[in-house]
Amino acid sequence: MNKPLALIIDDEADIRELLEITLQRLGIDTQSAESISHATHYLQKHEFNLCLLDMRLPDGNGLDFLPTILHKHPTLPVIMITAHGSADAAVKAMKLGAFDFLSKPVDLSNFRLLIKNALNSSHTAPEHDRRMRDTLLGESQVMCDLRGKIAKIARSQAPVYIKGESGTGKELAARLIHKQSSRASAPFIAVNCGAIPQELMESEFFGHKKGSFTGANDNKTGLFQAANGGTLFLDEVADLPLNLQVKLLRAIQEKKVRPVGGHEEESIDIHLLSATHKDLAQLVADDLFRQDLYYRINVIELNVPALRERKQDIPQLANYFLKKLLKTNSHVTDTALSNAALNALTHYSFPGNVRELENILERTVALHDSGDISNYDLNLKNSPAPLSNSTYYAPSLGSLEDYLETTEKQAITSALEENEWNKTATAKQLGISFRSLHYRLKKLGLDL
Repeated sequence: MNKPLALIIDDEADIRELLEITLQRLGIDTQSAESISHATHYLQKHEFNLCLLDMRLPDGNGLDFLPTILHKHPTLPVIMITAHGSADAAVKAMKLGAFDFLSKPVDLSNFRLLIKNALNSSHTAPEHDRRMRDTLLGESQVMCDLRGKIAKIARSQAPVYIKGESGTGKELAARLIHKQSSRASAPFIAVNCGAIPQELMESEFFGHKKGSFTGANDNKTGLFQAANGGTLFLDEVADLPLNLQVKLLRAIQEKKVRPVGGHEEESIDIHLLSATHKDLAQLVADDLFRQDLYYRINVIELNVPALRERKQDIPQLANYFLKKLLKTNSHVTDTALSNAALNALTHYSFPGNVRELENILERTVALHDSGDISNYDLNLKNSPAPLSNSTYYAPSLGSLEDYLETTEKQAITSALEENEWNKTATAKQLGISFRSLHYRLKKLGLDL
């Protein structure tokens, strides 16, 4: 079997020699170029499995040359070689399609892991693409585009920011990115940043050494170390306090972490995915989230659409959830959703998105006896009616303030019922803070 072939493009002879020796020890043949013109010649002459590209070259800029390489060789993993601390350049390179970046001076332990991941990225099994359709359901154009983007993202090491409302399936998208990637056999660690007590966050993320603080009776492995070699998914990243955001930024940039009470940094190799239902850009504008961290985690943005933006997928999703629920509810065996029920679901606004659809069907099946499920069985009467061009506020409904208060009360009551009166889950579904929900419940006389 032929050895992999790597192209090294760097004008510093010492760097080229170091990379050549290291790659050859890994069983990889090399070809070196000291300029863009030489690299162009070699790219036309050979089929490479890997490319290492310096940022500054005698006859041009590596960033400007990167799109040319990827246009002609779209599956070639390109690792940018950047000066130490040039985070902006590294982010720009990955936005342009670079697999990852390597900082000078070269850390050989990180370099070996990076090379392994880069070579594996070109061997992602094509059947993974076919299986995505059975996991991330929906044949609407936005869902086809989403699956296509996930397949591309999985071939990169670039940090991904997954944006979407509560209940749209952001974690499902994150898991698919992991399963499609060369890291599929390594750990996928998901953490809800809002669920960790603030005083324990640093220890949870980076680990701690025995005796580093009261109660630290043993060494503890942090989430970064647990995800080493795999994927770390930070859900609700907007809930991170500012002091931890600083340490998170450094860990991402340096690819190293220091456990609480430790004296030495530990190298980490992770693919970082982040998500939140909040407007992270607005939080940056309000000085509630660090701008430098925002740009560092948002190298690639993935938008997961709300269910109301893909109504044509609702029948497929509803029938999928119903089939799954019937397997676990022995008292209901032969039933289906009537046309009226499917029509009612299609015209429902779904503020809680796919999660709410699943909850509605779970509740319906639990209370259903026999026969097909009707629109009345769904009990959607408290949901706001779908808007049309003729829908407007009429004076006959009373004062505008009374009308808005009634609508707000109906929406909150419906969300409380769907979440079995769990206020934390209700606030998350409605996209408001727990404190804001508490205030609204008190104002509307619902604080029971």
